[in-house]
Amino acid sequence: MAGRHINDHQVRLFMNNRRNAPVALAAAKAGFSTATGYRLLESGELPSQRQTLRGRRRPDPLAGIFDDIVVPMLEMAPGLRPIAIFEELRRRYPQTEFGSRRTLERRIRHWRALHGQDREVIFRQVHEPGRMGLSDFTCMNDLEVTIAGEALDHLLYHFRLPCGGFEHGHVILGGESFVALAEGLQNALWSAGGAPRLHRTDSLSAAFRNLDADTKADLTQRYDALCAHFGMEPTRNNTGIAHENGAIESAHAHIKAGVKDALLLRSTKDFANLADYRRFIDEVVTARNRRHGPGIDAERKFLQPLPDTRTTDYEEVLVSVTSSGGFTLRRVFYTVPSRLIGHRLRVRLYDDRLDVFIGGTKFMTLSRGRAGANGKHGHIVDYRHVIHSLRRKPMALLGLVYRDSLFPRDAFRLMFHHLLEVRGEREACRTTVELLAMAHERACEAELAQILTEDLAVHRLPCIHSLRARFCPDPADLPEVVVELVPLSIYDGLIEQGVAA
Repeated sequence: MAGRHINDHQVRLFMNNRRNAPVALAAAKAGFSTATGYRLLESGELPSQRQTLRGRRRPDPLAGIFDDIVVPMLEMAPGLRPIAIFEELRRRYPQTEFGSRRTLERRIRHWRALHGQDREVIFRQVHEPGRMGLSDFTCMNDLEVTIAGEALDHLLYHFRLPCGGFEHGHVILGGESFVALAEGLQNALWSAGGAPRLHRTDSLSAAFRNLDADTKADLTQRYDALCAHFGMEPTRNNTGIAHENGAIESAHAHIKAGVKDALLLRSTKDFANLADYRRFIDEVVTARNRRHGPGIDAERKFLQPLPDTRTTDYEEVLVSVTSSGGFTLRRVFYTVPSRLIGHRLRVRLYDDRLDVFIGGTKFMTLSRGRAGANGKHGHIVDYRHVIHSLRRKPMALLGLVYRDSLFPRDAFRLMFHHLLEVRGEREACRTTVELLAMAHERACEAELAQILTEDLAVHRLPCIHSLRARFCPDPADLPEVVVELVPLSIYDGLIEQGVAA
């Protein structure tokens, strides 16, 4: 066949067929051309017996350049990439032809094989059942998942038992942190049905970034205590050496590919809420585990039994509620009911939520917010917490620091800006505050937002009087319902009839 070297077996087949057939037919049966058959008859040698190598058929484009220029570059900077050398040669000698970049890359590869530095060797490991579990985080933003149309910035906590192939994934909204690791790890161990003897992570440098020495020491102790609670020995790979955690690093690409395929089959990357997306991830991971079912079942026999209860997977912080009607935690402002102003609250900080306690009593749960990438403070605001005060001072809405976060739906925000353009600042603030108060008092937020959306579509301003008549009817206009009570003796008669029957 064209483009392929013939071998000894083909030559012997050709010679055997040549005894009873013409050269062309024998060559065809052996899989090469007639011209090659005649050449073999003349030489009488097998391909393996040839000692001469094919010489260069054209001038070497790197003659006098590779040894004099390229080799000193490689010796001075062993890590230099071939593309950088190629561009440097073109810069120094713009009138000289060096052949293709691929020619230079092959020559450099050959030189490094003979004279280059020793390279890092990867030592493949034998994984014993129940011995090691691995944890790591991988970024999922390239999948472009959205929640209710908004892009979801998130990581995936990934746990794996390399022997049996068990995997667990948990969606993380913030960055790498001890809280995310503790929550994801405990979920994974309970899903696996046991704990390995060793637990390996990376160096936790991302979780410890920008922390002082005392805080780093505290988190290290908490991580060690977390592993001790499950009877695991904590281990870490060296900073920047990803292949030391290779049994899970390589699995990142496979699980992300599985999620990507599942998203394509689903035909949409948008989810109604975070809970739906987390269920979707659980389904993908469960399907992967099903393929390794026998190996996972075999490894479960070697896992350590789990303790009776989980250990802490949160950080606890004390905060004070200011006169602004909320508290600031990790550069995010959270509103709470105004009756808590002046109180100190105990907050349990999870990856996706905050549990707020007054003393030992759990009071409420808040969604966790994130500060902006540029250092700008974030805001988690519930308009119900401040609307009673804002109603008395509606002009405060105009310059409110967290104004954009105050609106529960886009329709309220868009209507506010429309009112600013048409009616001015005072009327816009008063009308918008009344709309928010109506949504809170009459529990009609979604229906009211739909009406505002329809008004915006036709550039119509909201009519407060008609909305009040619809959602806040006058008690005098309500129909009077008269209920006539029957005498109780009727029931006595029914009982007597039942006994007689």
